[in-house]
Amino acid sequence: MMNRMDIDGYQAVIRYDPEIDLFRGEFVGLNGGADFYAADIARLKQEGARSLKVFLEMCAEDGVEPRKPYSGKFNVRVPPDLHADLAITAAAEGKSLNHWIADVLKQAVQG
Repeated sequence: MMNRMDIDGYQAVIRYDPEIDLFRGEFVGLNGGADFYAADIARLKQEGARSLKVFLEMCAEDGVEPRKPYSGKFNVRVPPDLHADLAITAAAEGKSLNHWIADVLKQAVQG
């Protein structure tokens, strides 16, 4: 997926920062911040691995779980007419709205 980088099983979002003319990577889903910068992709991977190593070492020293826990629940606000259309579409596919939305979201992140 574009703008995403996997480093040792941890996900980072990559963006170009025109103000400093560098790519910036930021690990997501962590119990803290870890970012890294580089001018090219090869160096970005190296800097990401270095940043992640430092972050994980600090977590180990402090006894902190590196990954942020997720409950599997979140609220989404949509206009009432969209809510109705979603519910109808889910029912037409023989699924609950929750199951249908989960399937759509899964497809979105995988492909």
